[in-house]
Amino acid sequence: MRVQEGEGWRWLEDSARHPFSFLIGGQGWASELTAEEARGLGQALVQLVQEHHDLASQLMAEESISIELERGPLWIALEGDRNAWSLRFVLTPGADCRAVEGSWLPGPSAALVAALAQGAGG
Repeated sequence: MRVQEGEGWRWLEDSARHPFSFLIGGQGWASELTAEEARGLGQALVQLVQEHHDLASQLMAEESISIELERGPLWIALEGDRNAWSLRFVLTPGADCRAVEGSWLPGPSAALVAALAQGAGG
């Protein structure tokens, strides 16, 4: 079992649990994901934050930005300014499957994505 967590976020991998081998969470919520869902979410979050990083230097101090990414059943959004941002996602895999929605505040968002970028994403 591998656990990555901090204030306001959690990313747990337990390969012994099948099919939902990942548990992700934020302030007051948690959900189980399959390995494929977790991998897709982790990669998309890192990509979205990289896009923000690439655009941040073009933002004025008082400007805010919203960036969305949709990849199959996954939709994620980053909202914030050039220094801090929050993340939100919706996973809707299809008929007869559970759907998941979650979000992270600015501090936990940055910590979560830093951990995912270092390989905690599956």
